[in-house]
Amino acid sequence: MKLGIMLPVSGPHASPEAITTIAQEAERLDYDSLWTYERVLRPTAPALPGPDGTLQPVSEIYRTVYEPLQTLSHVAALTSRITLGTSIISVLLHPPVVLARRFATLDRFSGGGRVVAGVGQGSLPQEFATANVPWKRRGAGLDDAVAAMRAAWGPDPVEHEGRFYSIESSEINPKPLQPIPIVMGAFTDAGVDRAARIADGITPVTLSREHVLGLAARFREGAARNGRDGAALTVTAQSNAPIVATPTDGERSFLGGTPKEIAADIETLWGHGIDAVMFAWPSPEPPDVQVELLEELRTLVPRD
Repeated sequence: MKLGIMLPVSGPHASPEAITTIAQEAERLDYDSLWTYERVLRPTAPALPGPDGTLQPVSEIYRTVYEPLQTLSHVAALTSRITLGTSIISVLLHPPVVLARRFATLDRFSGGGRVVAGVGQGSLPQEFATANVPWKRRGAGLDDAVAAMRAAWGPDPVEHEGRFYSIESSEINPKPLQPIPIVMGAFTDAGVDRAARIADGITPVTLSREHVLGLAARFREGAARNGRDGAALTVTAQSNAPIVATPTDGERSFLGGTPKEIAADIETLWGHGIDAVMFAWPSPEPPDVQVELLEELRTLVPRD
């Protein structure tokens, strides 16, 4: 099983020093991927819908979030082989050609073939307002943005005429050294169905084993219905539960807990269409303890 780690770009230990340490140690420990994500701002007023539909405060871990692609460019210079991905960038907050060029530049500086473009449609209306992008553009706008990015990575002259974005016949460079896969942070049926049409993979937030297996099956079946090879696409189960040093009292989240507990959970995913697991929630442990936990987990989880 492939294993990935969200760099400490947010949370209690977010800092350039911690990002550098975890990046280099993850590669040393033979982890497969490092990830960042985007949060443009943290509204001070309640902004996210809760289970009962009322708006809830946005988590304090988003008070500071390091910019995703600049962080990965820094990490690319410190590592040599580990995959560098975003999960996710809110693609609608950026001009697609500008974003495509930033990913292509990262691919060039990292040596080619190491970059994964994880995109999503965004979740905070305040971010859309700040970027001067209509909230109603979500959905169809994501399809168009992805098509424009792929066009920019293709041969010159580049042309694209979509519903929201257009590119007149132009040369757009640099091009990626190798094709950059686009994965989507889909965890609803509608999001998975969209990804099955246009994405190379998904990184669903894992609420339970049954939840993520259901999304994986829906994704691959949907791809097949669209004439695509579902087996060639990827599913990375994103865990938003932390890795900790001591067992948690009471109920434990799936893919969260101690390395031994997490390894036991991962064993139940083998052979069910899950290609990788990525641990995304900021760890409460200091960086040196995080490294010890990552080393223990990697020794407990076989690659194949």
